[in-house]
Amino acid sequence: MGPRTNTAAATGTWRLGDLTVNRVGFGAMRLTGTAPFDRGAPRDRERSIGVLRRAIELGVNHIDTAAFYFSATRSANELINRALAPYPEDLVITTKVWPGRDPSGAWWWATPAQLRGQVEENLRQLGRDHLDVVNLRVPPSRRHGSIGEHFGALAELRDAGLIRHLGISNVTSGQLAEARAIAPVVCVQNPYGVGELSEDRALLRLCGELGLAFVAFFAIAGSGREAGPAAGESEAVRAVARAHGVSVAQVRLAWTLQQGPHVLAIPGTGDPDHLAQNVAVGTLRLSEAEMARLTSLRSGRAQ
Repeated sequence: MGPRTNTAAATGTWRLGDLTVNRVGFGAMRLTGTAPFDRGAPRDRERSIGVLRRAIELGVNHIDTAAFYFSATRSANELINRALAPYPEDLVITTKVWPGRDPSGAWWWATPAQLRGQVEENLRQLGRDHLDVVNLRVPPSRRHGSIGEHFGALAELRDAGLIRHLGISNVTSGQLAEARAIAPVVCVQNPYGVGELSEDRALLRLCGELGLAFVAFFAIAGSGREAGPAAGESEAVRAVARAHGVSVAQVRLAWTLQQGPHVLAIPGTGDPDHLAQNVAVGTLRLSEAEMARLTSLRSGRAQ
């Protein structure tokens, strides 16, 4: 790898417990192929390794991954291990459990007792003796149900030394309160971007009041989620992008980061040029008028 720069630090830092990270991180979901999981064409392995190393050179010190990020020929965790081990001392690797995929790629959801196996799988793939942060990723079917039994199982693994810090993902404010009553939570990882719903804004603000990191995913993809940004981009977003001479993806990312100093983003890509654009967004500041215009947009309606 080449010399490291401070590009990713331009947006400032936040703490995940006792771990300090730059607010622009990197999501590993798109390392394995042109589409996540077993969809799309496989990425060139050396190119993906190069993207990871370049991210570190640009100052990224927060990588989000999962053992279920794999295709028929690629594993995100294996690529991270191959590209970055021995890991930089300041690198924080976050993973998530509860969902899983069997060798055929079929999805399954772990019982509380099965979470240890998922944690150990991440440890093996990453070549670590502990995981920095593990997020409990709540399934859509439990969006408003109790997560106490599963989070309690993770808390036991933290007490056993397999996990340093705990987070929760795809949750409600009620589930955050339930988790915090069991064990300390350092981050909430939820989808968030232009067109957000009022309940999402309320949870983001609550995290700020509690001093917790709000880690936004799909900040660029929006309602397109795993499929990526929708083809029909809002004219309002395009106009802001033209005014600044940047991409619409950078505008969406900047808008999300300007929601508060506790807001982190983990945009993912397998393209080195897109990586550089994502990291450079720290130098982009949207005006109050531009922020208000984009905040007025709502997902799912004509823009």
